[in-house]
Formats: sequence, C-alpha cells, structure tokens
Amino acid sequence: MRTLVVGAEALLIEAGSAAEVAALHAELLRRRDAGELGPVRDLVPAARTVLLDGVRDPAGLGARIARWQVPPLTRSQGPLVTVPVRYDGPDLAEVAGVWGVAPQEVAGIVGGTEFRVAFCGFAPGFGYLTGLPDRFHLPRRATPRSSVPAGSLALAGEYAGVYPRSSPGGWQLVGSTDVTLWDPEREPAALFAPGVRVRFTEAGR
Repeated sequence: MRTLVVGAEALLIEAGSAAEVAALHAELLRRRDAGELGPVRDLVPAARTVLLDGVRDPAGLGARIARWQVPPLTRSQGPLVTVPVRYDGPDLAEVAGVWGVAPQEVAGIVGGTEFRVAFCGFAPGFGYLTGLPDRFHLPRRATPRSSVPAGSLALAGEYAGVYPRSSPGGWQLVGSTDVTLWDPEREPAALFAPGVRVRFTEAGR
C-alpha cells in the first residue's frame, strides 16, 4: 500500500489489487463512522486506488494509514441488491461461444456469481462489478456500439455492469433489466454504490 499527498487536502492510496481496494475502502468507512479517521469530505474508490478528499493533514493521515493492518472482506460484508435480468442480449451467443457453453448456460454462470460494486464511473449510477472468475473474463467489442439501451447487462474484462441510461458502449451485452439504476428523486439516487453486493436473478423464475 502506497500513500501519496495530492494537493493541500487530498490523499491518494494505491493498493495492489481490486480486493485490496475493496477491503481498504470498507475499513476507511468503518473508521470514519467510528470517528477514528478525522475530517474527510469524501472517499472515492477506483480500480486500484482510493482517494480521500477534504483531509486536514494528508501527510499525517497517510503515515497513519500506512501502518494499518487492513482485514480482508468477508463474503457477507455489505448490503445485497438483487436484480432480475432477461438473458436476451445481442452478444449472448458470442459470449457463450467464448466461454465454451450453450447460450442458456450463461444465465447460470452470471446468476451463480455474487458480484461486488468496486467503484462507480462512466455515467451516473454505473457501477463496475467484480466477481467473475478469471476464466470468464471477456474482451471488449472490437467496434463499440453508438447506442446501448438503458438497463443492458454487460460484461467486459473482469467487470460486469448495467447501463443506467442509453449511451455508447463497447461491452458485451448479455441481458437486460427494468430496474432503475439512477433516480435523482430516490435516496440514495444510485442503486449501486461501492461495497454493495449484487446478485442477478433470471426474470420470470
């Protein structure tokens, strides 16, 4: 774990893996809620880093964090969100071919995986979900689509995600859902937030 002071009031912590970032983010939240972290305006996890913004003494906090022993996450840690999905994506057959399974088996593979929101970005409400075993990692499409429908369940690299609104995209589309990922009138507005566990169930079953 490496800490870097970023400007006058921010601290960037680099970790070695997505699992380490998830564990560190959970520990930072726990210590902040317990009043052990000091003033921090925001905690922003990414693929291999966590940014702490609004820190009074970034160098001092970085030195403290560098001495922490961060416990690994437990499987049941974090709230669970269940999302019903229709496996009707245009790339379903292609994904099944890459995985060496029948198209109807993709639902069982995705549904049998408990995902975790590692970080958010790209669009409001879009969460990058980790959890797929290495053998199911997928390349992005060679040619991105100019428009991906809202609610599309997509896979790329080590991640899964659901498009919260129609937008361009180059991920492999395997299904769709009617669940609203982003609603400014809802509290919280984003259904997916870092640390949330996600299960995809097959709609109608």
